[in-house]
Amino acid sequence: MSKKMVIQQPNHFVQAVTSNQWSSEICDCTQDMSSCCFAFWCFPCFTCITAREAGECLCLPLLDGFGYIPPATMSMRVGMRQRYGIEGTMCNDCVYSFFCLPCTWCQMSREMKTRLQPITLINAHTR
Repeated sequence: MSKKMVIQQPNHFVQAVTSNQWSSEICDCTQDMSSCCFAFWCFPCFTCITAREAGECLCLPLLDGFGYIPPATMSMRVGMRQRYGIEGTMCNDCVYSFFCLPCTWCQMSREMKTRLQPITLINAHTR
């Protein structure tokens, strides 16, 4: 009498981790030094590229020069919070946009990179 052994491998699965908080704090520039340096050395270029990557008009950040509170930065931050379901208030968005303009753009850039990372499945078969 022979015994038959059946081994069943677990199936692949993808677990999406979503959070209702920003993935990084406003001053966590060390998490992405290349973007932080780019924002420091050429802030207008950085904001335009970040806006384009977010699906907005390339020139949208240039409108920030027409208001006391940067309207494009604030609207981008509010839109990003709504898109990703991040908790917060427009009051906080206004304060960050006014007092921490470069840090706000760097945080939005980091958030997009974190939330839009491609999913890679690795399947290792050894024979």
